Amino acid sequence: MNTVPIETLMYQVSGLLLPPVLLIITLLFFYALFIFGCFSAQYLQRSNNVHEYQRSVHSLMSDNINLNPVNGYRLFNHYQKNPSATEADLEIFALKLLEKQRIVTRVAPMLGLVATMIPMGPALKALADGNIQGISENLVIAFAAVILGLVTASITFWTASVKKRWLVSELIDLQHCIK
Repeated sequence: MNTVPIETLMYQVSGLLLPPVLLIITLLFFYALFIFGCFSAQYLQRSNNVHEYQRSVHSLMSDNINLNPVNGYRLFNHYQKNPSATEADLEIFALKLLEKQRIVTRVAPMLGLVATMIPMGPALKALADGNIQGISENLVIAFAAVILGLVTASITFWTASVKKRWLVSELIDLQHCIK
């Protein structure tokens, strides 16, 4: 069986995928920077409001439900707005808060690898033709894409991990209040 037409088609399709993959990686990188900014703001809010949060949790345990929201404590505020929420409802809300970041954490390195492998074909072809400039141009794209993908994943993984700890801590505090 002659596989040359299939190989040619695969090569052409992979070449068409490079621009959208590079665009998506770039957008995910800016999303990661945005998430890092939001994380920093929430960290400052939590630091400034930790005593108010502790007082509010204590008041909530003593059935005083008419409390003000506490900035930086999203799960606690969600429970105040929905006092009939069960522990499962709060867990689902917490997972929902982290879902996008967790997806980006996993997708960004994969797209970085895709964007690394696509230019390798033309780079190897340029190597065979003795075209040094063609090799370097394709390798620059390949390495830049994988670096951007890994940096994106690192930022979103780190912030999601810390937020997960915050949400679990709030959930433990709220377990005493859930009826």
